Amino acid sequence: MRLIFMGTPDFSVPALHALHEAGHEIVAVYTQPPRPAGRGKALRASPVHQAAEALGIAVRHPVSLRKNTDEWAVFAAFDADAAIVAAYGLILPQVMLDAPRLGCLNIHASLLPRWRGASPIQSAILAGDTESGVTIMQMEAGLDTGPMLLRGAVPITAETTATSLHDALSALGGKLVVQALAEHPAAVPQPANGVTYAEKLTREDGRINWQESACAIDRRIRALTPWPGTFTVLEDGMVLKIGGAVPLPDYKHTARPGTVLDDALTVACGTGAVRLTRLQKPGRGMIEADAFLRGHPLPAGTYLPSQQAEAPDTSPAP
Repeated sequence: MRLIFMGTPDFSVPALHALHEAGHEIVAVYTQPPRPAGRGKALRASPVHQAAEALGIAVRHPVSLRKNTDEWAVFAAFDADAAIVAAYGLILPQVMLDAPRLGCLNIHASLLPRWRGASPIQSAILAGDTESGVTIMQMEAGLDTGPMLLRGAVPITAETTATSLHDALSALGGKLVVQALAEHPAAVPQPANGVTYAEKLTREDGRINWQESACAIDRRIRALTPWPGTFTVLEDGMVLKIGGAVPLPDYKHTARPGTVLDDALTVACGTGAVRLTRLQKPGRGMIEADAFLRGHPLPAGTYLPSQQAEAPDTSPAP
């Protein structure tokens, strides 16, 4: 088939490669424009942009598609059978949704209708879902509301992180979209029941509230690492980023939530406790807890308040 591919982050790259390896003619790739990155803030092309160039595919990166009639005309002139969209980052106007012969198919990282929206991977872990997955969806004007062509599930375990789930769903998305193009499954409307929305994440979502249970705090750390990152604050106001923890839901204590309980960085939660395993001070790299404690002891009795403080700087969302 003649395809247009539209995507930006790492998540989208396996689907691009899968379509190319399946023998489809990818006539153009659309992606977000290069952005400043790194210490020098030099412009950096998106992962999809880099992958498309390596495959010798023409790349377009308009800043906006809204009222961009010139780009609409270019898009239509490709005379594509379908456009495949995977975390592109721009809203497609109806004129573009209608341009390809078979319309536009979206690779969405959830089992729709659960977790429509911007952060389905993180939201599934945060909520304690036991599975996530990928839905291949026929796009329409609504936010992830279109009829479904294929779905595939991936389990979420107590060890699942945003990174591991991202990678599993990314690979599954490439497999399913190739299957959908080969088999032409009938589109099925999404059920009216079970609709949930995954809001766009902010740095403040990563603030640890020690009043929560050990299991909820563990899910937050696993869901929001590396983006936007989870953090707490010390009594002196230092923001401390948390990169890993072990939940101890049955740990019995009478301490105020946020209190360090021992010399191994076990912290009291609303119920149970968590043992912090990876930490990062401002301006430093993420390190193991024992190495952190050698340079910055946090003895038993130290209190980590759940108070307002400036969230740590992190790299842009993937």
